[in-house]
Amino acid sequence: MPPSSALGKRDGGDGFLAALSRSQVAAHGREAATMAKKLLRSTGKAAWIAGTTFLVLVVPLIIEMDREQQLNDLELQQQTLLGGPPPPSK
Repeated sequence: MPPSSALGKRDGGDGFLAALSRSQVAAHGREAATMAKKLLRSTGKAAWIAGTTFLVLVVPLIIEMDREQQLNDLELQQQTLLGGPPPPSK
């Protein structure tokens, strides 16, 4: 049976894991995790801004362009039905 002092170190008294958690590697890991969390949060904010901007500015433009195209198609159809000269090509 191992002596009690060896057992205490193995169970986490001042053992390898405790020393590792105080090391520079662990400190850099915690710093990297904090930076990753900040980056993820700012990326989410940027995605929200881009998405809402798209909805407010681009979607109405697409709808209006579709309406204009439908109106042009309707005018072309009416002219061909009435037998007028073909409209000038654009």
